[in-house]
Amino acid sequence: SQLTATKAGRHVVREKGTYLILRELHRWEREPDVLAACEKLIQVLIGDEPGPGMENLLEVDVPEEVEQELQRLDREEEEEEERWRREQEEQRQEARGSTPCPEEPSR
Repeated sequence: SQLTATKAGRHVVREKGTYLILRELHRWEREPDVLAACEKLIQVLIGDEPGPGMENLLEVDVPEEVEQELQRLDREEEEEEERWRREQEEQRQEARGSTPCPEEPSR
């Protein structure tokens, strides 16, 4: 994300053909967090460049309500990824013929 924060960085990433590699990765990747990162980067690469004054996205002021909404969406995405990981682990345990160990409580 640091590399694509600036206009120059986005230009370099586009110029190197990164989109084609990400497109292929997205076709076979199954892990949700990798897919989500891939999709976010693809959106940056195929999207329009931000307007004047937004060349460095790390310096853009984000309204509080937008920031809260983005944080909420991030939490939901993380929860979905965690559910996926638990399901994968349960499937591996079932395939081995054993039961999963109870999870430790969150701290």
